[in-house]
Amino acid sequence: MNGKLQGDMVTVASPRAIKLHENSHFGQLIQEELQLPLIEALFLAEKDKLTLSTEGRELSRDEFTNVVRDKGLFTKYLVFKDLRNRGYIVKTGFKYGSEFRLYERGRSPGNGHSDFLVKVLTEDQQITINDFSSYVRVAHGVNKKLMLAVVDDEQDITYYNVEWTRP
Repeated sequence: MNGKLQGDMVTVASPRAIKLHENSHFGQLIQEELQLPLIEALFLAEKDKLTLSTEGRELSRDEFTNVVRDKGLFTKYLVFKDLRNRGYIVKTGFKYGSEFRLYERGRSPGNGHSDFLVKVLTEDQQITINDFSSYVRVAHGVNKKLMLAVVDDEQDITYYNVEWTRP
């Protein structure tokens, strides 16, 4: 499949793209075109399922990785990639103030609700107690658990499951 980089999105017009969306829940279908966020497009490119072009020129995987880095998305990409490789369906969580919504294995959008909101942090990133509290409150308010994904300098990821409890 060939995707065209257009701003912060990659579009793919192909029957294979539609099947990919139906089977693996990548991107969003809009008028017979699959629209992929940059993170999902990089994941598919690394799996050799997608080639990328812009302005009529094919992008190498390294060039596209640099696009993702330049947009400040690489840390989020590492978490996305790790969760997808573990068999989870990962969708955007912007609506909930988090990076991702996470579907347990066997569930998918349209076939049940997501179980987790995933907030991505780096090991040297500081957050206030008010921000942390709001992440937990939002997750609890929409009947989801909060998962903190902390990425260290070696690009290893540690996950913390945070749940609301009453004393």
